[in-house]
Amino acid sequence: MSLARNALVQATLTLGSRILGFARDLALSANFGQGAMMDVWSTALMLPNMFRRLFAEGAFAQAFVPIYGGVRAREGEEAAAVTASEALSFIFAVVAGFCILAQIAMPWLMPWLLSAYRDDAGVMHVATVAAQLTMPYLACMTIASLLSGVLNTSGRFALSAGVPVFLNLCTLGPLVAPLVLDIDETALIYAVTLAVTVSGVIQAGLLWWGVRRLGIRLNLSLPRMTEGVARTLKLAIPGVLAGGALQLNSVVSQLLTGSNEGARSVLYNADRLYQLPLGLVGVAIGLALVPRLTRAFVSGDHEGGRRTLDDGITLSMAFTLPAAVALFVIPFFIIDATVTRGAFTSADAARTADVLRQFAWGVPAFVLAKVLTPPFFARQDTRRPMIFSVASVGVTVALGSALFFGLQAAGMDGVLGLAVATSVSAWVNVGLLGGTLLREKAWKFSGRFISKFLRVLAASAVMAAVLLPASLWYRDLSQLLLAKEIAVIAVCGVGALVYGLCLVLFRAVSVSELKATLRREPGASTLAGLD
Repeated sequence: MSLARNALVQATLTLGSRILGFARDLALSANFGQGAMMDVWSTALMLPNMFRRLFAEGAFAQAFVPIYGGVRAREGEEAAAVTASEALSFIFAVVAGFCILAQIAMPWLMPWLLSAYRDDAGVMHVATVAAQLTMPYLACMTIASLLSGVLNTSGRFALSAGVPVFLNLCTLGPLVAPLVLDIDETALIYAVTLAVTVSGVIQAGLLWWGVRRLGIRLNLSLPRMTEGVARTLKLAIPGVLAGGALQLNSVVSQLLTGSNEGARSVLYNADRLYQLPLGLVGVAIGLALVPRLTRAFVSGDHEGGRRTLDDGITLSMAFTLPAAVALFVIPFFIIDATVTRGAFTSADAARTADVLRQFAWGVPAFVLAKVLTPPFFARQDTRRPMIFSVASVGVTVALGSALFFGLQAAGMDGVLGLAVATSVSAWVNVGLLGGTLLREKAWKFSGRFISKFLRVLAASAVMAAVLLPASLWYRDLSQLLLAKEIAVIAVCGVGALVYGLCLVLFRAVSVSELKATLRREPGASTLAGLD
C-alpha cells in the first residue's frame, strides 16, 4: 500500500494546484465570459497545455523513468546522470527550435487555429501575440518533465507534484489586477499569457534545484545523437504518444471547434472539470506505478507486478467513480454554482453542463488509460500503447467530425458530438490496453479485485441516488441554504460522506489499508524538504 502513499502525496499537492487553477478560471470567466478573448486565451494555451500534460503530468515521465531507472540499476548513478544529461540537452534543443519556428509561423497558423475570427484583424493580432508569448513554456516543460522523472525514480514525488502550482499563481495575479486597476482586455490577455512562460521558468528552476539537492548532477551541453539519446528517443517518443491519447484527442477537438464562436471556451471550461480526476488520480497513480513496476520487471517478480497493478486499478476507481457520478448527475449544479458570475451567464453554464455530462461517462476510461500504460512502459514497450493511442485518436477524428458537423447541421450543439467521441475513443483505448495485458497474463481478474470493484461500484450507485434529487431541487436548495455556492458545497459534502460510509460498510476498504497509505515506500531515498 505504499503505492497509495506515493499517489496520495502526488494527488494532495495536485489538488492544491487545481484549487488555485479553479480560482484562475473563475477570474477568466468573470473577465471574458465565453466571448472572443476567452477563445483567444484557450487557443494561446492549447499547445503549451498539451505539452504540460504530456510532459509534466505523466506521459513523458512514464516513458523516461524505465530508461533512466534501468541504467541506474545496471550501471549506477553516474551513468544514469550522463544518460539523463544527454537526453535533456538533445530534446531541449529540438523543442526550443520548434518553439522559435512556431512563433515565427504563428501569423500564418492562427487563421487556421482560430478560423471563427479569421475576418477580424484585431482578434487575429491579439491571438497571434498571445500564442507567441506562451510558446517558450514548451521548452521549460521539456526540462521540467525530465527532472521530474529523475526525482520520481528516486522515490521523490512531492516537488514534481507541487511546482505546477506556479502556473496558476502566476496567471492568477494579472487576472485580479482589474479589481484595482483600469486594464483593457487586450493588455490583460497579454499579461496572463506572458505569466504562463514566467511560471515555466520558475518550475524548471525549482526542479533543477531539487535534483541537485538530491546529489545528482545533470548538465546542459551541445546536443549530440549519442547511443543513449537514440535509445531514449526510441522509447520516449512513442511513449509520449501512447500516454497522451486524451491530450491528443483534446487537441483534435480544439481544432474542430475553431470555426464555432464560443465553442472553444465551452470545451475549455468542461475540460478543466472532467480532467480534475485525471490529474488528481490517474496521473498520481500512474507516476507512482512506473517505478514499482519497473523494479518488479527487472527482478522478475511477475506476481508482485500483477498485485501492484491490481492495487492501482482498484485505488484509481475508488476515487474516480464518485467523481464521474457527480459530473454526470449534477453538472449544471456544479458549473452554475461555481462559475456563473460576471460575463459568464447561466445560459453558458447550461451549454457547458450538457457537454460535461458527455465527458463524465468517459472519466473512468481517461483514468484507467493512465493506470494501464505503466505495465507496458515498465517493460520498455512503448510501441503497442502508441498504436492503441493512434487508433483512439482516429476514432475521435472520424466520429467527432461526423457528430460535430452532423449536429450543427441539425441545429444542435456540435460540441456535444466531440465530447461523445472523446469518451468513446477513451474506452476503445482502455479496451485495447486491458485486453492485451489480460491476454499476455500481465494482469488478471483476481477474486479480490472483482470483489473490491463491485463494492466500489455499489457505493457509487448509492451516492448517485443521493445526488439525483439535488439536481432536481437545485433552485430550492440554493434558496434554503441562502447561496448557490453554499448549496453545492453542502451537496457534494453529503455525497462524499455517504460514499465514504458506504465504502466502509460494504468493506471496499479497511482501516488497516487506510493506515498503510501513510507508510513510506521501502528503500526510497531521503531528501529533506522534498517529501
